Amino acid sequence: MISLASLFGRPPPAVGQTPSDVVFAENKWRLLRYRPRSEGVAHATPVLLVPSLINRHYVLDLLPGKSFVEWFVARGHDVFCIDWGTPGDEDRYLTFDDVCDRYLGRAIERTRKVAGAPKAHVLGYCLGGTLAAIHASVHPERFASLTALAAPIGFHDGGLLSAWTRSKGFDVQAVVTATGNVPWQLMQSAFHLLRPTLTLSKAVHVADKLWDDELMNGFLALETWGSDNVSFPGACYQRYVDELYRKNALLAGTFTLSGQPARLEAITCPTLAVTFQHDNIVPPESAAVLLERISSEDKHRIHLPGGHVGAVVSKKAAQGLWPAIAKFWADRD
Repeated sequence: MISLASLFGRPPPAVGQTPSDVVFAENKWRLLRYRPRSEGVAHATPVLLVPSLINRHYVLDLLPGKSFVEWFVARGHDVFCIDWGTPGDEDRYLTFDDVCDRYLGRAIERTRKVAGAPKAHVLGYCLGGTLAAIHASVHPERFASLTALAAPIGFHDGGLLSAWTRSKGFDVQAVVTATGNVPWQLMQSAFHLLRPTLTLSKAVHVADKLWDDELMNGFLALETWGSDNVSFPGACYQRYVDELYRKNALLAGTFTLSGQPARLEAITCPTLAVTFQHDNIVPPESAAVLLERISSEDKHRIHLPGGHVGAVVSKKAAQGLWPAIAKFWADRD
């Protein structure tokens, strides 16, 4: 696939530049802690960012000046982030419980221990938010708060991804048997089919703005991330599709995590759900239903215009969404 960076004759910009240290590592995943500014940490409760399994974590740390991570570190938050890494062939048998219970559980525990705090604010983005919500339904005592950022909770949402994944013609067992880890190319093709003319329209949109280095650097950084995807461990993917997409088990109350019931009503911590009006990957109703099911009385929703990615990393996000999340955490520090 020809990248837009090469199409415009520009090298892709360096991404993920906020300084960090690896404070824990297991199998392919790592826990990063971003180095605080010289002023130190101003907030007592650490923040753990949980990205999607199929996308690189640095979408939240794209470029200096356009980085979610950098913005929060500059305001005194102690920020940690999971880098899921790249699964190898041997990870085809990695289960949903391995990822959502054991890996995520150890990330939360290490975050709070390194920070010296009893709990952590946990923000999950997209599938990372689904993982965080499921974990919170079984281990609510670990969460100072839960932020579900464009996170699918109800999977029978009327969107194209839901319809395709639940189609009788999609034999998930055959795909996993044949490929082991489900190839990122297969999943990326599905996302492209949601808006098949998007790549062309983006190229046309920026073609007359090649002189604007700041705009082009931001655009190409996002394109770099969008083309840097990760394959999905086979056993984990099969349960993800069979139980969450096809059976909608999380809303049905039948999902389990390591044998324990994963019921959303067990979530009692302060919870924020962020949805986007033009999100064609996670329709707003799929994410907002979280607030209808949890028991927490301290629950809030932010609904904004924009799409699944752009609304999270744009200049408008730095002026609206990021400060709103910061206030949600600070008020509950």
